[in-house]
Amino acid sequence: MAGAGPRSSLRGALCRLLLTLVVFSFACEACKKVIFNTPSKLEADKMVGRVNLEECLRSADLIQSSDPDFRVLGDGSVYTASAVVLSDEKRSFTIWLSDTRKQIQKEITVLLEHQKKVLRKRQAKETVLRRAKRRWAPIPCSMQENSLGPFPLFLQQVQSDAAQNYTIFYSISGRGVDQEPLNLFFIEKNTGNLFCTGPVDREEYDVFDLIAYATTADGYSADLPLPLPIRVEDENDNHPIFTEQIYNFEVPESSRLGTTVGVVCATDRDEPDTMHTRLKYSILEQIPRAPGLFSVHPTTGAITIVSQYLDREVVDKYKLILKVQDMDGQFFGLMTTSTCLITVADSNDNAPVFLQNVYTVTVEENTYNVELLRLPVEDKDVVNSANWRANFTILKGNENAHFKISTDEKTNEGVLCIVKPLNYEETQKVVLEIGVGNEAPFTRDAAVRTTTNRALVTVHVKDQDEGPECSPAAQHVRIKENSAKGTSVNGYRAYDPETKSSSGLRYKKLHDPEEWITIDERSGSIRTLKILDREAATPRNALYNVTVMAIDQDGRSCTGTLVLNIEDVNDNAPAILQDYVVICKPKMGYGDISAFDLDEPIHGAPFEFSLANPSPEISRMWTLSRVNDTAARLSYHKNAAFDEYNIPITVRDREGQFATKTLKVNLCDCTYPSQCVRTLRSAGTSLGKWAILAILLGIALLFSVLLTLVCGVVGARKKGFPEDLAQQNLIISNTEAPGDDKVCSANGFVTQTVNNSSQGFCGTMGSGVKNGGLETIEMVKGGHQTLESNRSHHHTLDSCRGGHMDMENSRHTYSEWHNFTQPHLHEKLHQYNKNEDHLSSQDYVLTYNYEGRGSPGGSVGCCSEKQEEEGLDFLNNLEPKFTALAETCTKR
Repeated sequence: MAGAGPRSSLRGALCRLLLTLVVFSFACEACKKVIFNTPSKLEADKMVGRVNLEECLRSADLIQSSDPDFRVLGDGSVYTASAVVLSDEKRSFTIWLSDTRKQIQKEITVLLEHQKKVLRKRQAKETVLRRAKRRWAPIPCSMQENSLGPFPLFLQQVQSDAAQNYTIFYSISGRGVDQEPLNLFFIEKNTGNLFCTGPVDREEYDVFDLIAYATTADGYSADLPLPLPIRVEDENDNHPIFTEQIYNFEVPESSRLGTTVGVVCATDRDEPDTMHTRLKYSILEQIPRAPGLFSVHPTTGAITIVSQYLDREVVDKYKLILKVQDMDGQFFGLMTTSTCLITVADSNDNAPVFLQNVYTVTVEENTYNVELLRLPVEDKDVVNSANWRANFTILKGNENAHFKISTDEKTNEGVLCIVKPLNYEETQKVVLEIGVGNEAPFTRDAAVRTTTNRALVTVHVKDQDEGPECSPAAQHVRIKENSAKGTSVNGYRAYDPETKSSSGLRYKKLHDPEEWITIDERSGSIRTLKILDREAATPRNALYNVTVMAIDQDGRSCTGTLVLNIEDVNDNAPAILQDYVVICKPKMGYGDISAFDLDEPIHGAPFEFSLANPSPEISRMWTLSRVNDTAARLSYHKNAAFDEYNIPITVRDREGQFATKTLKVNLCDCTYPSQCVRTLRSAGTSLGKWAILAILLGIALLFSVLLTLVCGVVGARKKGFPEDLAQQNLIISNTEAPGDDKVCSANGFVTQTVNNSSQGFCGTMGSGVKNGGLETIEMVKGGHQTLESNRSHHHTLDSCRGGHMDMENSRHTYSEWHNFTQPHLHEKLHQYNKNEDHLSSQDYVLTYNYEGRGSPGGSVGCCSEKQEEEGLDFLNNLEPKFTALAETCTKR
């Protein structure tokens, strides 16, 4: 036994060596050269032949051809990739088989041969074969599912017409042969008989698409591969199965007949559109059994309601046992069951019911915001749902809104409250009719069956001792305007609601806006403290309110309003609203004026307008005509000159009360009235000494302010200017003659008077020194431009046109310039009028720059004490530059 071990090991090694040699020898035989006889011309995608790849290298996972004209399939079939012409009698290529995991590679040499004589014979034979009946065609073939055998089971015989002239060998491939399931079919190599080796499940494989091959002994493909489908005939071997084991549906209890509850569905794996899959549904059992409420459609599986006895308050859940059977429900068909649970959802089919229909409650007068009563109800619907929650309403008895009813969300009770006090003297008993419903509306059937549920609540009012009552709260008295001081009239009267009397009450005035009256403490009558002026009341109204308090002996009080109806007296004359009227000639032929009267309309319009003692010139140039009850039209004669006119106008009301007003009318050469402002005109062409001094003072003041604003001159900061500064500030107007009515100062401002206080912009303003002189800057909308950049434009200012500066792209009115400059000038002056400690300094801003020589006028500061009338002779001997300025500003 001990020696047997080595000998057995040696024997095993020898056996393995011999087996390896046998396998290697077989592999070499399998990988030897393969010869295919082919015609000289091969079409694309034509099968050339088949090689046995598994015998050469079974584990090959990569197959390659050395010739791109040929491709090799996984089963060893060799096809042409394109049309091939064999010019020589022989052509070869190599098939490489590779196992990439084991790194093994094998080669199979394929040799293609063709013989011209053989081809001619075959062509002739093929011509003969065309005349005969061919059997190499797809043959319908089928087999029964789950066949019992015996196996192997013969299916059919495959034959090729080429077998008449050649020895043909048959083979097959496809699913069931070399694909899963493997080895289910095989074919006899010599006879072409096709066999099945075992039963087949159609639900797994309904058809097998096989391919049959016919080749000669030398590997020549006599015919194209033959598709050979094998169909598996169905057998009713599968039960129908519901998609769910338990179905859950919900349906409202108020659903009508025919309402669909839900749909059940089943599937069958057998062949569709056959009796094996024709399903039929039915209900085997309903729990609870009676009455039968549901039905299932035999084909669609839809469950519907077939009875009106669906009531959640009786049964809230049902269970159905469902059956589905194939073969259209015949007794021999296969069946399966399932369970269906149907929940009945609540509907508002039960109205809330009062537990008690009559209630009585007592409340003291003047009591409010307290709970009086709770009204419980009963409802069979689902608790805490909209079908259960009660909604209470006061149907009758609450016309004065003394009561309110709400719902307690926890108990579902009605809570009755009094929100407005009751008065025992007016009402001793109130009867309320209260109804109840649900938040959700009733279903239609429930609404028919339900009667209105109501409850009666009687509220008794209990008397209590209370203070005086100011009723009505507002009491009116009439008194004439302008009545004498001390005039007495009836006042406010309150009363005791218990005795209906005013005796024993005291009165006190709480609020009198104008302090016009005083009130008698005992009687409540009033007496005037002033002469009443209806127009002086604030707000202006014929009704004047005085707040009064009434107090009883116990100190209880009430408050009321005494309304004085002040009767109007015609004590106000009508007044003209306008002070100044601008009429653009010849654009406007007239100007309208209007008047207003503070008195009541009965003492006011229509008004009568007339010229009051006009001069002959005014009477000749101006006329008045009526426009309406409150307005008149002032028209001018066509020969009227441009000027300002003072026109006295009298206006009378309907009762003759009148007033006279002198209206200033500016007859101006303009397009729009806003272009004209009132100007101050001098009486002659020469200026007096004081006028010239005023101009110089104005020039000096404005010039110093502008220097302070633009150059930032404060305190000790000084800056020198050239001596010809006056020449730099005289602006050339680009006109052939001096401008009309131009009153310009040397620093670029025009002085014009409107209501004795206003200034206009003359067109330019100094802003800095440039090239030895003062650079001139024009103010335009959106920025600034230098004078040099606009020399081609005419910039003129006419005093009658409101201080306009007209340019190509912008126009500033006097009001725009005035509104812009005044706030900024005042702000800057206020800032500069403070010293380094930010404290006010009266004369701090009056520090001027030295201009090269002293001024003969002396200081113009507020600290100057020079008041002499003499010493002004220098004004008559001014330099030529100022004389030109004076002439420009005074000529018309």
